[in-house]
Amino acid sequence: MAPNASETTALVDGTDKPENAENLENFRRLKAYQPWAFFVTFGGYFMAHFSRKCYSTVKNNMEDEAGYSPLLISSMDSMFMGTYAIGNIVSGKLGDTFNPTTVLAIGLFGSGACLFFMTVAIWFDFHTYSVLLGNIFILAVYFCFGFFQSTGGPVGTAVMGNWFCDKDSIKRRGLIFGLWTCHQYCGDVTAQFCTAAVLAAKLPYWWALVIPASTNILWGILTMRLIGDPAHVGIVTDEVRIRLAKLEAARANLSDGETLEDSGPKPITYAAAIRIPMVASYAVAFGFFKLTNYVLFFWLPYFLEKRNFSPVAANMIASAYSIGMMPGGIITGVVSDFFGGRRAAVIGVFMCTLFVFLFVFSICSESLNTYVLLAMLGMMGILVGGPNNIITSAVAADLASHPSVRGNNKSLGTVTGLINGTGAITASVGLLAIGPLSKAYGWSAVWVFLMGCTAAGTLLMSPKIYQELCPPKEIDAEKVIV
Repeated sequence: MAPNASETTALVDGTDKPENAENLENFRRLKAYQPWAFFVTFGGYFMAHFSRKCYSTVKNNMEDEAGYSPLLISSMDSMFMGTYAIGNIVSGKLGDTFNPTTVLAIGLFGSGACLFFMTVAIWFDFHTYSVLLGNIFILAVYFCFGFFQSTGGPVGTAVMGNWFCDKDSIKRRGLIFGLWTCHQYCGDVTAQFCTAAVLAAKLPYWWALVIPASTNILWGILTMRLIGDPAHVGIVTDEVRIRLAKLEAARANLSDGETLEDSGPKPITYAAAIRIPMVASYAVAFGFFKLTNYVLFFWLPYFLEKRNFSPVAANMIASAYSIGMMPGGIITGVVSDFFGGRRAAVIGVFMCTLFVFLFVFSICSESLNTYVLLAMLGMMGILVGGPNNIITSAVAADLASHPSVRGNNKSLGTVTGLINGTGAITASVGLLAIGPLSKAYGWSAVWVFLMGCTAAGTLLMSPKIYQELCPPKEIDAEKVIV
């Protein structure tokens, strides 16, 4: 039933909705299902990181025992990064167009199948029959693996946004999504323990591929039990009420004899997603921030070894950065919630602080002692991890709640996919510059390069930061994007 006039005004203005038995029952059902939605989507993204990290931990075994060349392994990584970046953009749109639960499950089933096919290639030693055909088979499998892996981020975020849409959840969106984004670190750590347990038990190393293949498929079966949208079980959320209110307003402007049917929410186009204010800026800014993360994550051990740390010590010190990233999303989310959802301003403060840290590194990174390095890298993990995690979750949900698309919950997957995919492409291209830059000008130049990335990303966000710090007194009605 469409809301009455007083409800329509209240809902569009964002004020409290009238209290009645129907709304209360919807609210109770929504809150009761939220933990299950959190658990299943958290586990789905956990499985994505678990499976890809398990593969990365047995690369040396694949080279030594399966005869995979370093060129093949490098090509597999490049293939994955390319298809994963494009897959983010595509899968987000698929999640908005089709049942998101089905898209998530297909991603998990496909990831498990790809890992199983990789194991089959090892079992039957495809390379003994033909090196060329063996390489083509492995690269084709990894090509598909990147696409299947890409579903967890944008589609999982969309499902989370669908269920955590009540006013209480929106007020705590930073905390909720900050906790949710810990899935990647939990998956990475579990993968390392899994591989260590396999090797310690003297099992064949390929068990480190079979185990995540099996768990991905099992979690895919569980995901099929997930309901992707409250509307699918008759829960009327504020988004539904706003859509109905907009529909009634449009019907009021029709000429005599004209009709306008309710066909439900429609997935937005890529062009419409880009036209949402700040989506394009966030997408490019996220690319700069993600590039900073990639450089620190992949190159820190190499940099530390150049400082004459042993490989073991270099990896131990570099792990301080990874450890700092886990609470980073939670801290950023909680702080932004405390300041009324002003996430751009909080991210700007984090990035300015990171700029100072990078400046210190550019001047004296060669002379910092071990304890100072550990402390600084841990802080840098928080400063980088927080914004990276929040932009692809809570910020994406904020953007998809813009007045121009309110009432249409078929936008969050597309928005998240655009931000994720654009960021991954930008970061992958930027990584190509690090090797030549460090070789030609030294690591000081790399730190300056990262300072530039941090500054560029922050400048792209500056209009939103200004709007949050100095909000306009009157906001004009937004034109609906169709």
